[in-house]
Amino acid sequence: MSTFMANKGNIERKWYILDAANKPLGKTAAAAATLLRGKHKPEFTPNADCGDFVIVINADKAVLTGKKLDQKYYRRHSGWVGGLKEVKYRTLMSERPELAMKLAVKGMLPKNSLSNSALTRLKIYRGGEHAILPNQWRFFPEFAVSLHLTDQIPD
Repeated sequence: MSTFMANKGNIERKWYILDAANKPLGKTAAAAATLLRGKHKPEFTPNADCGDFVIVINADKAVLTGKKLDQKYYRRHSGWVGGLKEVKYRTLMSERPELAMKLAVKGMLPKNSLSNSALTRLKIYRGGEHAILPNQWRFFPEFAVSLHLTDQIPD
């Protein structure tokens, strides 16, 4: 028996919905990164893009634990002298929660070209409404508890 190696021809992609309402931002991002990478599949191949599509809803209702809302900053730099821009996560979560979720997921993906293609399969929505057709996706219940129970998801 030979070892299975995933490639573009034999990858079956599914759609998953993660509800971030009243769940920690980091746990939601970790679950999304695992699904985007495809590590929950038995045919996972580290050098191939074998992940699934992920829809994150209610990103505005995700919570940050502890004092992170006031102590954590989103920083970016323009490259010019004095070009550092800082935004507190309290402001970022109220104005652009989609960006906060995307940055958290991006930080949990590998730093290579596979993460760019994985991020294109990530769809983040502020509220509970999304534009993806319902016959394509599966609701992923209790994602923070365990990711290996995908056989219990109803079709």
